[in-house]
Amino acid sequence: AQFVESGGGLVQPGGSLRLSCAASGFSINGYTIGWFRQPPGKMRTGAACINSPGRTFYADSVTGRFTISTDNAKNTVYLQMNNLKPEDTAVYYCNKASGNMWPWGQGAQVTVSS
Repeated sequence: AQFVESGGGLVQPGGSLRLSCAASGFSINGYTIGWFRQPPGKMRTGAACINSPGRTFYADSVTGRFTISTDNAKNTVYLQMNNLKPEDTAVYYCNKASGNMWPWGQGAQVTVSS
């Protein structure tokens, strides 16, 4: 299994970004896939996940601002991030959200700053 994250960048507070996670070596259909983030100097934590039927779950800190979705035909998971805040600054990763994690990708750097 392999994950390749993209779409990060520098954005002003209140702005938006859309992250993509291209998965290979397995089909995302049938797994719960999550977006995780690691702020500078802090541990990696879960931000959002989506299960096979399409039910979504969000951390309290991103509820109402972030939306996770999938395109099974492209084997890709997305994270639409709106109304970004400086505290959203982190490296964002995707991986399975249950069971043993597969190898982590390089992540996507998101920096929210004016």
